[in-house]
Amino acid sequence: MFWTGELIAKTAPVRRRPVAFPDRSPQLDRAIAAYVGLAVGDALGATVEFLTPNEIRHQIGVHGNITGGGWLRLKAGQVTDDTTMALALGEAILAAGAVDAKAAAEAFDAWMRAKPVDIGNTVRRNLITFRRTGNPEAAASEHDAGNGAAMRVLPVALKCYGEPEKTTKIANRAQAHVTHHNALSDAACDTLVFMVQDFLAGRDAVEVERERAGQLVAEFPVFAYDRKRRDNPSGFVVETMQAVLQSFFATDNFEDCLLDVVNRGGDADTTGAIAGMLAGARYGYQSIPQRWLKALDPGIRLHCEQQALALFPTEAQPSPQM
Repeated sequence: MFWTGELIAKTAPVRRRPVAFPDRSPQLDRAIAAYVGLAVGDALGATVEFLTPNEIRHQIGVHGNITGGGWLRLKAGQVTDDTTMALALGEAILAAGAVDAKAAAEAFDAWMRAKPVDIGNTVRRNLITFRRTGNPEAAASEHDAGNGAAMRVLPVALKCYGEPEKTTKIANRAQAHVTHHNALSDAACDTLVFMVQDFLAGRDAVEVERERAGQLVAEFPVFAYDRKRRDNPSGFVVETMQAVLQSFFATDNFEDCLLDVVNRGGDADTTGAIAGMLAGARYGYQSIPQRWLKALDPGIRLHCEQQALALFPTEAQPSPQM
């Protein structure tokens, strides 16, 4: 069932292989790239969020630059809730020393009170419930299968790198269930966390697809992504994952992956953020195009870099030079 890219144009240019920065271990380089990649994909995709592929072609052609605008009327380089919720979660993890549901809920509530540029309906509803009840776990609901928990999993992937899978799943559910207590959301979140960790460790993409994406589809066949091309994906986590997995496994570099996924339109800031996270973890920092790095809000870029450094386990980082 593995995705081989038949639905992607075969004219993608060949690009240089990324080279890790010499003062970082390969794992740390990819961890930082995953966080910056998330923000880059968010900022790139926000411009075309809720447009269809045809509308993108007619209005822009191929969308490939971080220009801002879109329905949120963003400034160039500005990000949306995908990145800012991840950063809020990361700060809560650092403050608590672990992934803690109550700390995550309080951080998300503070984030919402600060009037973010965008917020999903499920996130808003369940955070309002948390304010009223003090319970950081939302009630299980078959209707809460949006992508709002999946888009913010990166801090968990970094903090739990090297931990047993059971421990990582518990940590992931703690943050996810604050707003999205749903089996499909859980499955997508777990898959993304383990994929990120696999790529941080340098695993081969074919193995990762077979083990992680294959297991996801085996357990929940609705996620199958080897059929028709998923254009105009909605906020439904299944459609989000289908678009991301198609783009990610059909391309072999950061830029082509991001270009493919955001030009599908739909919930493009989130598909861009998730694809950017995975591509950063797979290809490393030097794979991110300079034009996108320069266009990204410098404060956001720095925050992402610093938080990745702080979250990533010390034992997985290079020893200081004596």
